[in-house]
Amino acid sequence: MNTKGYILRKLFISTFMLSAFTFGGGYVIISLMKKKFVDEFAWINEEEMLDLVAIAQSAPGAIAVNGAIVIGYKLAGLLGILVSVIATILPPFIIITAISFFYEVVKTNLFVKLMLQGMQAGVASVIMLVVYDMVKPLLKKKDYLSYAILILSFIAGYVLNVSAIYIILASILLGIVLVLWRGKQYDTH
Repeated sequence: MNTKGYILRKLFISTFMLSAFTFGGGYVIISLMKKKFVDEFAWINEEEMLDLVAIAQSAPGAIAVNGAIVIGYKLAGLLGILVSVIATILPPFIIITAISFFYEVVKTNLFVKLMLQGMQAGVASVIMLVVYDMVKPLLKKKDYLSYAILILSFIAGYVLNVSAIYIILASILLGIVLVLWRGKQYDTH
């Protein structure tokens, strides 16, 4: 049943719906993509999803689109990229276009202001769930070096206000060093 056409249809519908009904930015949609493609469809495992999220975060651009690119490619190659990106971009494009027509009327509406304030609290909780979902598989590994990188990255970003760009670049460099070091470690045995 998992023909390429079936996967492309499910990919389009899933990423379109996720994009249309996800508020709070890329990290929220990444969490929902994980629930859809890892937990529900079982097309990607948790380890691969973490790798795909790391790639999506490291690349320039919107994380929701980057996430759609890496998941689309993983599931259906170049056609998967095209389908998932169109499905991810289309809902915000339609919504923003519609809002722009009614902006003058909506911007002073008390109901809209209250709705947006409520959404902020919900978005914060969803982002916390994303962080938890991303850290959970890491904690299962008992890899203390990864724990140290996680804690140092958090301290650098939150306490020392180091730019996320530098944290990502340092993490990439550390990842490369670890892979090379662990590769040599396994070669000697």
